Amino acid sequence: MAITRFAPSPTGYLHIGGLRTALYSYLWAKKTTGEFKLRIEDTDEARNSEDAVKAIIEAFDWVGMDSDCEVEYQSKRKDIYKKYIDQLLAEGKAYKCYMSRDELDTLRATQEANKETPRYDGRYRDFDGTPPEGIDPVIRIKAPLSGKLEFEDGVKGFMSFNYDQVDDFVIARSNGNPTYNFVVAIDDALMGMTDVLRGDDHLSNTPKQLVVYNALGFEIPKFYHIPMINNPSGKKLSKRDGAMDVMEYKRLGYLPEALLNFLVRLGWSNGDQEIFSIDEMLSLFNPNNINKSASAYNEEKLLWLNAHYIKNASNERLANELEFFNCKINGHDKKEMVLDLCKERANTLVELQSSIKNILAVPTSYEQKGVKKFIKDTTVEMLNDYIHILEENSSTLHLPVDYEAITKPFIQDNGLKFPQLFQPIRISLTGGTQAPSVYDVTAILGAEESISRIKKAIELNFGKVEN
Repeated sequence: MAITRFAPSPTGYLHIGGLRTALYSYLWAKKTTGEFKLRIEDTDEARNSEDAVKAIIEAFDWVGMDSDCEVEYQSKRKDIYKKYIDQLLAEGKAYKCYMSRDELDTLRATQEANKETPRYDGRYRDFDGTPPEGIDPVIRIKAPLSGKLEFEDGVKGFMSFNYDQVDDFVIARSNGNPTYNFVVAIDDALMGMTDVLRGDDHLSNTPKQLVVYNALGFEIPKFYHIPMINNPSGKKLSKRDGAMDVMEYKRLGYLPEALLNFLVRLGWSNGDQEIFSIDEMLSLFNPNNINKSASAYNEEKLLWLNAHYIKNASNERLANELEFFNCKINGHDKKEMVLDLCKERANTLVELQSSIKNILAVPTSYEQKGVKKFIKDTTVEMLNDYIHILEENSSTLHLPVDYEAITKPFIQDNGLKFPQLFQPIRISLTGGTQAPSVYDVTAILGAEESISRIKKAIELNFGKVEN
């Protein structure tokens, strides 16, 4: 049974790299009938944002990855951290360091001049003299002076760090506030984490956290350090490439299951399978199979997946989702017909909303390129004749096949080619030439509304601008 967590810092939005890490953690916990927990790491008071906290919680609600416990906030756990700092001081495993800023700067400059890796030299490690005046000390933990820090990473394999790669790092600042690597180790231990899945940018933090685990006698969890998501060129993902607020994907018209399906495949696979339901993810996912190399963001794949999920969503679901985009289709007598038609052509809910609006809204202008190409001297007479056919048969026109049954003979009897009739009708009904089948559009609008729009286009001379 795995107990996992996702622990974002509320200094900005939740991006898709973070959501992928959370998804992997969530899947592994649920697959093993364990627990997935959400912890907000808000100890950086100067950079924390309440809006960011709300956005993170909102994103998890949207994708349906609920925490199995009350959301934890590090800012509410300061007494816990102080207790362990005091314990380490009392046990001689940590100490007060009175090194001044000038001393630290001088040390670093000397080490850099000697081409040495900058690190604290331990000068106050065993200090028992009189503390210098005017210095508020930091608290440093005693790191091992010999040996190696080793662990088995579930993605990267066996990892080993020499002791000289970890100095006596600060666990509490001079104002008493604890530092990141200290509180993360304590929280993961006290929250019972058995498996820690996180980005491999945290790999360098792991040795320091191991020092804390060992000093406090905590059980060390299994670590999985997940490679980053790169852009298609292999460089760091930027906002332009897709590294934006997760909720921006909702605003762009993506369904949450499409985004999760997309993310699960960025670093993990099951043969050539591309489409995964959440149940299939839970059944098949194993973090030991996460790829060791970075993944590449592919917007075309995400759009393809989103189109798949839109096509296979119920019309009731889509109608409800569209309300977010101010498209109220519930209650429309042709709801099923218009959604069945438009969802086949939509990659996003934004496109779906636009397609529906293109049919249902009375056009206020006409595509002049199409007008110039398809509206000829004989077009108005042809359309008036077609209006007459619609009026004569209006009581029997309900489905697309009904309109097809009267339109094909009309085209044949008048010696027309299909575009000669269909494109002027499309322009009349929707204002453009890219609408779906005329039979479908007229069936959705009904004979009366179709006649009205064709007459209006004729009356306005299709919005022609005289030269």
